[in-house]
Amino acid sequence: MQEYSFEYPYVLLLIFIFIGISLVFKQNIASYYIPNIITNLAPTKMYSIPDTILKYSILCTLLISLASPILIKQMPDNTQHSLDIVLSLDTSGSMSLNGFNELDYNQSRWSAVQDVASDFIKERSKDRIGMVIFGDTSAVVSPLSYDTASPLSSIQNISIDLVGRSTALIDSLATASSLLENSLSSSRLIILLSDGDDTASKIPLEIVLKILYKYHIKVYTIAIGESNNNLLELISTKTNAKSFTANNKKDLNEVYKEIGLLEKNTHKLSTIKVIKHLYFYPLCLSLLFALLLAYKSRKNEKI
Repeated sequence: MQEYSFEYPYVLLLIFIFIGISLVFKQNIASYYIPNIITNLAPTKMYSIPDTILKYSILCTLLISLASPILIKQMPDNTQHSLDIVLSLDTSGSMSLNGFNELDYNQSRWSAVQDVASDFIKERSKDRIGMVIFGDTSAVVSPLSYDTASPLSSIQNISIDLVGRSTALIDSLATASSLLENSLSSSRLIILLSDGDDTASKIPLEIVLKILYKYHIKVYTIAIGESNNNLLELISTKTNAKSFTANNKKDLNEVYKEIGLLEKNTHKLSTIKVIKHLYFYPLCLSLLFALLLAYKSRKNEKI
């Protein structure tokens, strides 16, 4: 769909001012007076009808050009609304414990997390995914990217105790927030997974919560096993998200699926306005009319 309009339509009202001036201060005839000669020469008309038409054509086209005519095209916006997601994963010593997978008792908690998180990453191919791990400290292992190969490769190469055996849970949120602070997405998420209380963070929780609020970041928290999840519930509540508990690998898989359903990438049901400026065309017409008037006047002078 398209429509024509003017950016400055009130400029067109000037035409009435010019018409009024032309009527009030109209000079119908011109006479030539030669000193010492009593009789005036025969009067002649200043403008012929074609000259008048050209004069007003120049005026009208100039005013139309000044009013800035535009062509507006309405186009559907099919841009996909993608999410920016950072997975913050606990790699402390307790993640090496077995028994989390009911179908494979020998599989460690971390190995089960690797499997489930990898499946989640594969399903979010249209979102940007980043990854942070934490132990004694926190570290970025994969920046935000649409390339799922990077976080998939990173998570498979991470080992327990890579950044220490303790749990710097709150510090990990500050690190994850640094990946999202320059995000242009309207949906910024951190999915925080841990199996224990914070034992090593140096940044106060109040400071981290202010950072999360400032950048409109929601934090979904997942408590693994018998961990005390009071802190995780507090974090998710303060960021308008949700807290989960997973007692086994099957539960963990369901948790990630539920988060995926809560945070879907959607399509914007809107339109884009494409504006094309057309002032050049009446401006060219005005120049053409001016040249015609000049040529006609010059020709009359020669006659």
